[in-house]
Amino acid sequence: MSFVQPVTLRDRGLRLEPLALAHEAGLAAAAADGALWRIRVTSVPEPADTRAYIETALAARAAGKRFAFAVIDEASERVLGSTSYHDILPAVRRVEIGYTWYAQSVQRTHVNTSCKLLMMGHAFDTLGCHVVGWRTDNYNFASQRAIERLGARKDGVIRGHALRRDGSIRDTVMYSMRAGEWPEARAQLLYLLERHTHT
Repeated sequence: MSFVQPVTLRDRGLRLEPLALAHEAGLAAAAADGALWRIRVTSVPEPADTRAYIETALAARAAGKRFAFAVIDEASERVLGSTSYHDILPAVRRVEIGYTWYAQSVQRTHVNTSCKLLMMGHAFDTLGCHVVGWRTDNYNFASQRAIERLGARKDGVIRGHALRRDGSIRDTVMYSMRAGEWPEARAQLLYLLERHTHT
């Protein structure tokens, strides 16, 4: 049995449901909102590659390596983007959160914080993870700031770690949060979300 079982997570008008081929058109539309595939430091699929992107994610799910979600706005049923658990290590109860991207029109809103709160809560409180990790391109400063806002700690940089879509080799910045740090991080994220709601 896979460590991460199929689950749908809901909060604040958002729904994270297991990514499926039925999300192809919605995911392509979300990527087109800002032409996100043109950003050098992300892995957003070009519209024509959306089906292959989903098929790759489903194959990784079957192998127990990655579990991808579609992010849905419940009011409109619009697909806003995608996020995943990946590098799933059941033996040490560790997952990473990544492959995350959203339509440009919902960036810098409550969407990312709400999704991360759902995923971190499920990882720590339901799956019993000891550690949740994140990784990002050393030049993706927006992603680094977003991860740090979650309360994650920087573990270090793995140099010459992965290929970017343009063929250049990137350094990868690694972050993590331990289970003991989660209650304080959760309280801070809930505070930020409440403040966002009332501004």
